[in-house]
Amino acid sequence: MKVDQYVMAYRVEQDRLRAMLPDGFTSLRPVLRINAELRTGEKETLYLEYNTPVEGFGKRGWLNIARWESPTTEISYTKHEKSTTFHLPFLEITYTGVGLVGGCPAEKDNDGCFYSNAFVPAEKIDGKKEYCNCSFCWKFAENNAHGISTDGKSIPAIPVEQIHQYEQQELTPENAAKIPCEQVLGAYVVTFER
Repeated sequence: MKVDQYVMAYRVEQDRLRAMLPDGFTSLRPVLRINAELRTGEKETLYLEYNTPVEGFGKRGWLNIARWESPTTEISYTKHEKSTTFHLPFLEITYTGVGLVGGCPAEKDNDGCFYSNAFVPAEKIDGKKEYCNCSFCWKFAENNAHGISTDGKSIPAIPVEQIHQYEQQELTPENAAKIPCEQVLGAYVVTFER
C-alpha cells in the first residue's frame, strides 16, 4: 500500500509528561507527537496516532498515547494546493509543504513504538521527507493545546531536569492534550510503500 505519512512534534512541559507515564517508563524529551497517515491500497484509510518519546524496558522509542483509524473513528481530510488538513471531532491539524527536504533527528534515537501490550520495532523509511509548516488544535475541551509553525524548520527538543512534582495522572489523549504547546518543533511529510 502507498502511505503518505505526516508527522508533527511540539514541545510541552516535561514534568507534566513525567506525571503521566506508566511505571517502567522515563521521559526522554519534552515532546508530544502526532502522526497522521493517508493509506491508499484496495481502499483508502486514514490513521492517526499520538505519542511521546520514552525509555523503557531497555529500549528507546515512542510510547503510544492513543491511535485512531477510519472507519472506526470519524476522520476525514482535505487537500488544497500544498496543504493537507486532517479533521477529527477532537483534533484539526494542517500540514503545508515548504519545498525543503531533510531528515528527522528523532529517528536516530528510536528503537520503535510501545503500544498497550506490544513493542513494534521502528519501520525503516527511505523516502525523502519534505519539511512542512503545521497548525493544530486539540478540541477535547476548551483551552486544549494548539500551535502553529511558520518557518518550516526542525528545532531540537532538549530534555530538562525535573523542577515540579505533579500528581500522577493517567496517560490519556484528553490529559495529554491539556498540556499547553510551548512551540511546534517541526513537521514533515514522507511518501513510501508499506
